Amino acid sequence: MTYPPHRLAVAPMMDWTDRHCRFFHRLMTRRALLYTEMVVADAAIHGARARLLGFDAVEHPVALQLGGSEPAKLAEAAAIGEGFGYGEINLNVGCPSDRVQSGTFGACLMRTPDLVAECVAAMKGRVSVPVTVKCRIGVDEQDVEAALDRLADAVFAAGADALWVHARKAWLEGLSPKENRDIPPLDYDRVYRLKARLSGRFVGINGGIRTLDEAEAHLARGVDGVMLGRAAYHEPGLLAEVDARFYGEPERAPDWADIIERMAEYSARHIAAGGRLAHVTRHMTGLFHGLAGARRWRQVLSTEATKPGAGPEVLRAAFAHVRLDQGRDAA
Repeated sequence: MTYPPHRLAVAPMMDWTDRHCRFFHRLMTRRALLYTEMVVADAAIHGARARLLGFDAVEHPVALQLGGSEPAKLAEAAAIGEGFGYGEINLNVGCPSDRVQSGTFGACLMRTPDLVAECVAAMKGRVSVPVTVKCRIGVDEQDVEAALDRLADAVFAAGADALWVHARKAWLEGLSPKENRDIPPLDYDRVYRLKARLSGRFVGINGGIRTLDEAEAHLARGVDGVMLGRAAYHEPGLLAEVDARFYGEPERAPDWADIIERMAEYSARHIAAGGRLAHVTRHMTGLFHGLAGARRWRQVLSTEATKPGAGPEVLRAAFAHVRLDQGRDAA
């Protein structure tokens, strides 16, 4: 298996895993694989590339997720992404939104595995970095045994380096994208069976995984990697344990003061370039989830960081409240 040993990844999430979120997450884990939001191939080719594809080198290892269904366009977009420095190009075969369906890509591609394979082959022909696929176990009335096997066999035959599987069906008729994240039942066993059949291929699992204990349990069932989504976003502090638990690095307590200061400095650079503090801090409200000071931290960021002219001093002030509350608890 030549694909890098990405035992844990943070899922691509629209409107969430932008460059600011990834910079923040990287301060807590050096090893987990991070993904961009999905970027449509046409946008990568014709759009504002620096805004859509730019990222900080500290984010590595980081993968670019593309959306599309035209092999030539995806190949061009993949080459552009490789040129920006991404270490992996991932094809979205799992998003169920109406906008994505109207573009004939995302989860509806589960119905056309041969086309997905053509896309993978075209991308592999243009880039030297790994090309991977993220999919569902099926859509609508598909038989998940046949649908997932056919897609997996097709993309691996085309040269895919890994398959990440969200262990739910996507219902393209009758459910919203939000409902598609919760209502279709999870079927982790289907992903385990796929991995058992494809023992020499990288198969990762995604969907509804809430804790690192659950992630370890999935790895124990034989899958090669685990992808966290909303859990990593809403409780980012759990990422501070990833390197020790999944990559064998020495255990160490997170240095919250250093993380906050680095995010304050990052925010200052973003503001100096014309951005707003809230672009950064909106990803940070869950940092102290379950710890003393978490409520006050959220309050300060939610109210002060959104004000016109807010600067990095807001982060430092919010953290001062956390330290004060934690000091009271310790006393």
